[in-house]
Amino acid sequence: MRVSSSRTRHRNRDLASVVVAGAVAVAACGSVLFGRPGTAAADPIEQCTATTGAIVAVDFTHWGGGVVRGCDAHPTTGMNLLHAAGFTTAGTEHDGPAFICRLGTGTFNSGTQYPTPAEEPCVNTPQATAYWSYWIAEPGQQAWSYSRFGAGTQKPKPGEVEAWVYGGTDIGGTSGAPGFTPDSVRAKSGGSSASPSASPSASPSPSATPTPTPTPTPTGPTSTGPSATGDPAAAAAWLARQLVGGDHMENWAVEGPDYPRTALTAVALAAAGTQDPALRRTTAFLAAHTDAFLYPDGPAGQPDARAAALLALVAESTGSDPRAFGGRDLIAALTGHVCTAAGENGRCTAAGDFLGAASPWVQSLGVIALQRAGVTPPAPALARFTALQCADGGVAGSMIVAGEHCESDPLTTGLAVLALRTAPGYETAAKKASDQLAAGQQADGSLLPYLGAPGDTISTASAAQAFKATGQDTRRAAATAWLAARQGADGGFGPDASTTDPDPAATEQAILALTGTDLTSVRHNPDAGTPPTTPATTPPTTPASTPPAGRTPDAAKGSAYLTDPSRLINGRYYEGFPAFADFGLTIDGAYALAATGTDDAALRRIVDFLDQPGKDAGERTVNDWTGIGTEYAGGGSIGKEALLAEAVGRNPRAFGGHDLIAALAALVCTKADQSTGCAAPGNYTYATSVFSQALGIMAQLRAGDSTNAAPAIAYLKGLQHQDGSWPSLIPATGDSDVDSTAMAVMALALVPGDEAARAVDQGLGWLAARQLPDGGFPGAAGDSTNSAALAIQGMTLRQASYGAQIAKARDFLAGQQNGDGGFNVASAGQPGSDVRASTQVLGGATGISFGTLFRDLGGTSTPTPTPTSTGTATPTGTPTGTPTGTPTGTPTGTPTDTPTGTPTNTSTNTPTGTPSPTGSPATAGPSDTAVPSTGDGSATWSAGGIDAPAGGGGGGAPVAVAPAGGVPAQAGSGSLARTGTQALTLTAGAGVLTALGAAAVLVARRRAAAAPGRHR
Repeated sequence: MRVSSSRTRHRNRDLASVVVAGAVAVAACGSVLFGRPGTAAADPIEQCTATTGAIVAVDFTHWGGGVVRGCDAHPTTGMNLLHAAGFTTAGTEHDGPAFICRLGTGTFNSGTQYPTPAEEPCVNTPQATAYWSYWIAEPGQQAWSYSRFGAGTQKPKPGEVEAWVYGGTDIGGTSGAPGFTPDSVRAKSGGSSASPSASPSASPSPSATPTPTPTPTPTGPTSTGPSATGDPAAAAAWLARQLVGGDHMENWAVEGPDYPRTALTAVALAAAGTQDPALRRTTAFLAAHTDAFLYPDGPAGQPDARAAALLALVAESTGSDPRAFGGRDLIAALTGHVCTAAGENGRCTAAGDFLGAASPWVQSLGVIALQRAGVTPPAPALARFTALQCADGGVAGSMIVAGEHCESDPLTTGLAVLALRTAPGYETAAKKASDQLAAGQQADGSLLPYLGAPGDTISTASAAQAFKATGQDTRRAAATAWLAARQGADGGFGPDASTTDPDPAATEQAILALTGTDLTSVRHNPDAGTPPTTPATTPPTTPASTPPAGRTPDAAKGSAYLTDPSRLINGRYYEGFPAFADFGLTIDGAYALAATGTDDAALRRIVDFLDQPGKDAGERTVNDWTGIGTEYAGGGSIGKEALLAEAVGRNPRAFGGHDLIAALAALVCTKADQSTGCAAPGNYTYATSVFSQALGIMAQLRAGDSTNAAPAIAYLKGLQHQDGSWPSLIPATGDSDVDSTAMAVMALALVPGDEAARAVDQGLGWLAARQLPDGGFPGAAGDSTNSAALAIQGMTLRQASYGAQIAKARDFLAGQQNGDGGFNVASAGQPGSDVRASTQVLGGATGISFGTLFRDLGGTSTPTPTPTSTGTATPTGTPTGTPTGTPTGTPTGTPTDTPTGTPTNTSTNTPTGTPSPTGSPATAGPSDTAVPSTGDGSATWSAGGIDAPAGGGGGGAPVAVAPAGGVPAQAGSGSLARTGTQALTLTAGAGVLTALGAAAVLVARRRAAAAPGRHR
């Protein structure tokens, strides 16, 4: 099974290698397997029978050795099965022994391990086309199953057989299966064996298992059509001109305001982001008329599902709170009104309908609105799609029940794709629906609303959004090119090829499709003054080597990229393997959101998922990733998790069901011991990089556990080279590394005393000297965005000395930001946004150290730190804020800022989400992200640090240094937050700019051939 390590960088193998203590995290690709390399005396093969023990077969056919099998009479894990069966393993330099990169056996070629160093150096994670994949066949199973877990967590059943095959496979294991059947290597009843030797037995490769026939790819457009992309701004201007009284839409068929059409118009205007005055008026109108729309039978009646979903999506898309929009909790209106039987209240077609849902697209809107608010849709509401999905995969255009005639409709099908693709257990249904849309696409790129009709703008726009969400770029390009041809000179869109008169419903949907957004991803706060998130249709070109001075990354746009529902799914990131959350990357995303302060709702979902602790689709929690409580627990991964708890105001001594600080203290090595992952006294167990060592130290110091952290601090100090730099790996390899040096100085900046201060100053001097002419810094990927972000965090500790270098580095990072808001891995190589790099860059660009990162999700006000002569921040002052608010994150209070007097500020962090369609057809999809909070929008940076905007005001949790007791100190907005001895002026309106998890410690990522990333 290919499971990825926690980072693509060799320095961070500890977080991937030991991160999952016996539990292997499946992340980007790569088998992270736990156990130790070496040779074990194999159990005699005859001790394994059809009902006892387990057999493992390793296929060396690639090197002419055939299949070799071995037995473990009492297996505990798949890794132990390998070793007990007599096989040897070797890991990568990057991940350590936990990642199986080579396998060998004494019965083939004198025990040589394969692949050889000439074939695969085993430095970084092997490529997906050539690695050892892991397969399982349980007792009685006649075919191989691609293992859902790594060998460290796979527990063989009596009579089970496992296989390791060298080559490649996809993430679903539909290719690359063993070329022999399970029965050909399975133990026989009675204990007889083809090879009774005590060592693994070699056998010729038996006949191959039939390869399943792949589902044919539907044919589509013969060409992508013209390259026209249309003009969303002109379309939005036309739409704004249709508003009656400048704030609402009307319909000739209905007297008075058309509320559904008005809501859909608001979503479209948010997607375009060019008509903020009209968008403000429209949302204000909807808020003022919420009751009229939500309660068509009067306030004493039942809420209408279409109204609740559309209003919630408008709120989520424009930076408002769907739980308090127009004075109503729209989320409760949906969750509290799901039909339990057909005919209920005269407004239910079947059980599972949202009350009053008259169309499947309304059902999808309700699901999407809940997902964007961080709420799991009720199971009956999702199960309703089982009857609504037709045999061809499409979704019906009406609320049919099981057994009724089902005719697929492209509008409702596109919206259902968006609603179901991230709903656990409904991924297959979403794919079937997406395939049906692809099969229905015409040669000119359009889709037909029904057989015999001409191409239709709304249907094609709906499909284009689904194609975008499911990565079908060629089909999306063909659809948007067809749409562009429907746009008239006035900016509006006609409903089909034969009708040129512009139509509001067609124009609304076309705007979403042409901006690359949909109901799951639209997010634009008209009061924040930030541009909309409009993904680029093509990757940007490499920026000029000498970019104009003064640029800074767009924090709001970057946050929107990270929280896009195609990336952040139900509070976690999945990279490479849909069923397995990438916990390290998820924490990095949380660091980034905490640093920018742009989306507290999404941040809270991540933190709550980790803290509960929630399970991913593979039934794994963050504790499986860290390995806490097991012999493979890693100091770096636990430190990373503890830092997140501290950064958001949670208790690291009771997070994820564990006392992380006590766990860290127990992981400080007392002696060198390779078997426990200890390089030397003071090293954390399985912390094989300076990066991981620094994470553990910062977590302990922020919790006030300086006594237990003392040996770890001394060990980190001892790794510093005479020139001020730190190496990448532990044990040290003699290299000097930008990332590691930045992390080390951040950790030591929290340590009192002149000795630590000198080490910090020396490290920063070396670090600043590494800056490249374009402002970047050298990293494993070349001119690396990750390294530049970390360097900014480090140099900001002495901002007065390195202000010019910081500004130059920020300018470099701004040049690496793409149209979709994400960032390139490096300035050279193939351009394109990378989630891992984007998490690192977003927070790193703020310049706040991981040692001081803080955004209080609980609304607690605490003392403000002041600097000491040693460069260590010490909390002073008395908290004056009184936390109030709701669990949705609207803390208020008046924190007093000691360093700058007593300015006060009331902060309101309002989670936001995504808008949704109503009235006429619209497409949308599930999202577990939110829009930047009102009054807490984009972060801004200046050469001198984090500057408060002119006029002050705004809200959001300020940055602070945690005092010795582990309670984060909070500075009032617009005040000074300190790291080391340098003060950083905060952006009041942007909330807090805190240190990013960008460089924090990343999760496994398959090595990229073009530009291997420097990710943790």
